[in-house]
Amino acid sequence: MKKIEKQRQFVSQHLDLFRCPTCHESFTELQGNSIICSQGHRIDFNKHGYLHFLNGAADTEYGREMFLARRQLLTAGLFKPIVKAVAAALPNRPLRILDVGTGEGTPLYQLAALRPDLDDCLVGFDISKAGVTLATQLAMDAFFCVADLRQLPFNDHSFDAVVELFSPSDYAEFNRVLAPGGTLVKVIPNADYLGELRHLLYDDEDQHASYDNSRVKELFAKHYPNCQTQRVRYRFAIPDGLQSALVEMTPLHWGRGAKKLTPEELAAFREVTVDVSLLIAKKI
Repeated sequence: MKKIEKQRQFVSQHLDLFRCPTCHESFTELQGNSIICSQGHRIDFNKHGYLHFLNGAADTEYGREMFLARRQLLTAGLFKPIVKAVAAALPNRPLRILDVGTGEGTPLYQLAALRPDLDDCLVGFDISKAGVTLATQLAMDAFFCVADLRQLPFNDHSFDAVVELFSPSDYAEFNRVLAPGGTLVKVIPNADYLGELRHLLYDDEDQHASYDNSRVKELFAKHYPNCQTQRVRYRFAIPDGLQSALVEMTPLHWGRGAKKLTPEELAAFREVTVDVSLLIAKKI
């Protein structure tokens, strides 16, 4: 089955998930290559098989090369312990799961592999067309789309779980699309996250050489006073030849004052620390 046919089939089976980004009314009909809302607004599937829900151009610096590098490292296992911790935080029953800022989709792919017999309904979105185009190439039963975090194209109470790895948040929108009793899992970096790379790229006194997530944690706790925090920390051995990809996959090297690493420095870059917190909450 072609990609566009698989995506059309998914939308046909789960049309109740989606709402129009223009009028906020539900989509009620799948007609040919389009979905149509109750007010007659129409969105077409593009040639890659996904729907583009943005009203205008996307504002993102994340391009195809960055996502390809990310896929290389994630396929090699960079985030696998994180994804396992996310999977453990979710209820052990079939869920409608929304992956916020899905990028090229590998974390959702790995999460699905950890829940093989649960028949989850999986949806991932990102503001980047490059990321979503790559995500649609994954051999998995999921739906991917381009959408705005601040105006999610999904109906109220549509999802049992919202998962977000290293992305911005809009808690009002998360609460709107989460069903009562739904689970929110947000993954944020801790101070030691990719610390070795930070120290290679920046002098110790540079603002990019360190990271403090206390404000993010405080805001999450303000919205979800009964939240839980789980730390996941480990060392990852960088596979031979993927040192440059690790640099490319993060925006760390974009910072003003970032050094350009020499081949010798890259060759000596053998391990990196992954240090994150899972912020876990239930919608009351």
